[in-house]
Amino acid sequence: MRFDTKLVHSGQETVGPYGDLVPPIHVAATYDRFAQDPPRYFYARGENPTVEALETCLADLEDAGHCAVFSSGQAAATTVLSLLSPGQRLLCCDDVYGGTHALITGLRRYGIQVDQVDLSTPDRIRAALAQDTALVWLETPTNPLLKVIDIAEVARCAHERGAVVVVDNTFASPALQRPLRWGADVTLYSTTKFVAGHSDVLGGALVCDDPALHRAFTAHRTVAGTIPSGLDCFLVHRGVKTLSVRVERQVRTAGRLVDLLSHTPGVTSVLYPGLADHPGHEVAARQLSSFGAIIGFRYAGDVEKLLASTSLFACAVSLGGVRSLIESPALMTHRPVPAAVRAAAGITDDLVRLSVGIEDPDDLTEDLSTALANGL
Repeated sequence: MRFDTKLVHSGQETVGPYGDLVPPIHVAATYDRFAQDPPRYFYARGENPTVEALETCLADLEDAGHCAVFSSGQAAATTVLSLLSPGQRLLCCDDVYGGTHALITGLRRYGIQVDQVDLSTPDRIRAALAQDTALVWLETPTNPLLKVIDIAEVARCAHERGAVVVVDNTFASPALQRPLRWGADVTLYSTTKFVAGHSDVLGGALVCDDPALHRAFTAHRTVAGTIPSGLDCFLVHRGVKTLSVRVERQVRTAGRLVDLLSHTPGVTSVLYPGLADHPGHEVAARQLSSFGAIIGFRYAGDVEKLLASTSLFACAVSLGGVRSLIESPALMTHRPVPAAVRAAAGITDDLVRLSVGIEDPDDLTEDLSTALANGL
C-alpha cells in the first residue's frame, strides 16, 4: 500500500462477528486469561488491542518493523533517554523543544555527559561527535528556529562511533519526512501534534526497526506506566487518517503567509526552510517532501500586542492542529529555558512562531496582516 492508503487502512482491519469498519475501542484494565487461546493479553499497562492497532499503523507509515506508543511525547522522550547509563555521552542539537531541554539537562545529575551543539553543518557534526557518544538527538526542522540538519550525515558519522541516532520528527510528521529512510535508528513523535491533528489528545511514539530497541522501549513503558489509554489511541488513530490532506492544506497556506511576512514592514527576518536563502534549504529540499507548516519570524514591533491582536490565530502553545496558533517561544514554550541559554541559541524576545491550521488562507492572511500592523 502507498502512504495515503496506509493512513486509512493500516491497523484498521475488519475483525469479529459484526464487520465493524472501525475496530472497537478496548478500555479493559485486565483480561480473562482463559478467554484467550493462547493467552496474549494480561494487563493494560502492558498490552491493549487498540494500542497495538495504532502502533501497527505508525510503523507502517515509515515502513518500519516496530512502534511503541506512549501517553505523551515527553513520555516517549524519557523512554529513549532511559537507554543511557552513567558515564555515557548524549549529543543533542542546540535548538530543541523546551521540554526536551529540561529532560536532557537533568541527565547530568545521573553522571551522563550532555553536549548541545549546532549540528546544522557537516563540519560541526564531525567535530561534535566524541568517541564515547552513545546517543545523538536531533530535531529537524528544529524548534523554534527551524534549522535543518542532514540526517544521513549525522547517522553516518554517529554509526561509525556506535551511537544510536534519534530524530524528533514532530515538526515534519511522517507525511513530510521519514527519518529511518535517512539512516536514523529511532523516530520520535509527539503524536499530539500533526499526527493526531486536532489538539484534543496527548500522545507520543517511538518508531524503529531494531527489535532490541523496541523491546527496551516497551519494557520501560510497562514498568513506568506510560502507556496511553485505548480511548486516546483511538483518537490519535482517527486523526491519522486525515494527516495527508490536513498537512497539504497547511503547507500550501504556510507558503502564502511566508510571502506576506517577507513583504511586511516590521518583520525583520523570516525563518522557513522553503525560502531559497534559508541556510538549510538545500538539505530540506532533499529530506522533506515539502517545507512544513511551521513558520518563525522576528518582529520589530510589540510582540505581546501582536499576540493579543489576532482573532483566528489562537495565542497558545503546541502546534500541528487544525486551528492556527501563534506564540512567542521566549515567553511561552521556551520560557523555562534559562535566559542566557535562550539568547545564545538565538531564541530572542522578538521571535514569533506560527503553526498554520486548515482555515481559509484568505482569512488567515487578513488576520495576520491586521495584527502585524497593530503591533507596530
